[in-house]
Amino acid sequence: MASSFFTKTPSLSAIFSIYTSLSAFTILFRTLLHQIIPIQIRDFIISKFTDYFSTYFNSNFTFIIEEQCDYVTNQTFRAAQVYLPTLLSRISTGSLLVSSSNLKNPMAKPKFGIPVKAKIIDEFEGIHLEWTLFSAKDNTSYMSRPKRYFHLTCKKEFRDKIMSDYFAYISKSSVKILTQRDNLNIHTYIPEYKRWEPAIFQHHTTFETLAIEPELKNTLIRDLDSFANGKDFFKTVGRAWKRGYLLYGPPGTGKSSLVAAIANHMNYSIYDLQLQSVKDDAMLRQILTLTENRSILLIEDLDCSSGADARKEDKEDDENQTKKKKNDPKVTLSGLLNFVDGLWSSCVEERIIIFTTNHKEKLDPALLRPGRMDVHILMDYCTPFVFKKLAALYLEIEEHDMFEPIEKMLLVLKATPAEITEQLMVSKNPDVTLKGLIEFLKSKRIG
Repeated sequence: MASSFFTKTPSLSAIFSIYTSLSAFTILFRTLLHQIIPIQIRDFIISKFTDYFSTYFNSNFTFIIEEQCDYVTNQTFRAAQVYLPTLLSRISTGSLLVSSSNLKNPMAKPKFGIPVKAKIIDEFEGIHLEWTLFSAKDNTSYMSRPKRYFHLTCKKEFRDKIMSDYFAYISKSSVKILTQRDNLNIHTYIPEYKRWEPAIFQHHTTFETLAIEPELKNTLIRDLDSFANGKDFFKTVGRAWKRGYLLYGPPGTGKSSLVAAIANHMNYSIYDLQLQSVKDDAMLRQILTLTENRSILLIEDLDCSSGADARKEDKEDDENQTKKKKNDPKVTLSGLLNFVDGLWSSCVEERIIIFTTNHKEKLDPALLRPGRMDVHILMDYCTPFVFKKLAALYLEIEEHDMFEPIEKMLLVLKATPAEITEQLMVSKNPDVTLKGLIEFLKSKRIG
């Protein structure tokens, strides 16, 4: 039996000969592969082999969630971006992003974020999940922002469960977190980078501190609350879930303060768009799609934009108008109308659009039609009530002997709340301040 085994075992020279032949064949095959087959086809073949074996032997499944989807912000990415910071205690890597906007005490209330390639562990109904944030350089332009995306990994058998239940869970969780967030952002658009850049919004004006007539304040609060709770209503009537406000009146009457009060009341971040910096209608649509749900889109000084007043264009002859558009393309009236009330306005949900202007009469009537700007709010000159509210805020007094003459002068003079506020900040002494205010109002009357 032993002799039979040794006679069937190949000799060392035979094994060496086979090895030499295989090595020669491998070298020949690699040479043919590199010299004859183009690199694109070669990479395709290798990738297919890699995908096949990794799929066959790997028991995990990975969802890829990109930041941008079809030219708009991927709301699933946004939901994960809001939800995952609540799980930072489960981060598996030894790093964490820390930031603060408080210059006096940076660590008083720091903000924590997710580093790139950090793994965050989550559990949903007993299912183990791993989140990882990735960032890849965009080679289309040297100024392009890196492409960010999440990997969500789970076992294959739980894929359907994650698709049907878990994504809905993080979506609802993110909405709840956003309604209770402490920090709001104000965004400005950077045309060179084609993206919005955020900054911490720290304007502390609320409806409690805002000096406006009580009837206007109460009406506006009811309207905002009705809008916030109107998702089903807007869906039933077939309208986009948005609300438009036009704030108009002389400079210094509190339009910006009202915008801040609305943002703080609704807990919405602000996208501040300078319409003069927008190149054309296509760029305007792109800017619109890059904003997020539950936000305020603010366009100030609408009367200064080229698209808001089409009557100027009507005065020019067709030839000059055509030359002007070719040399300096700008936002057109039709582009602005589509932006406000057209099909493109429905690409983001729960959005408030606020326009401000010092000269309502300069706006094209098409912009003022019902449905374009739902609520028109006149921010007028200072009234006796507004003055007493400002005095309570800045001087901490409810009554004073000099209130009556001041109120009488305000009924016949035009003084903005900003002018009154400036006078009230001269001194903390009510007698000195109110005396100076009376002298200021007398000088306005003489003027």
